[in-house]
Amino acid sequence: MSALEIQRMPRAEKLRLMEALWADLSRDEAEVESPAWHADALRETSERVARGGEKIMDWTQAKAEIRTAP
Repeated sequence: MSALEIQRMPRAEKLRLMEALWADLSRDEAEVESPAWHADALRETSERVARGGEKIMDWTQAKAEIRTAP
């Protein structure tokens, strides 16, 4: 499939394709390797949460905030 073919696909079809690709790529967790910086980012976030410097919200609320941000 070419990039041009993907550009011409309807959005819903692109999302189905993306989900199918992710399902295939993540089928075996042992093959999915997190980048080295990811552990550091998780640790830093965890520390901010423990200090009260990180606001926790559910995904629906987070998406709403992202969409309304300037």
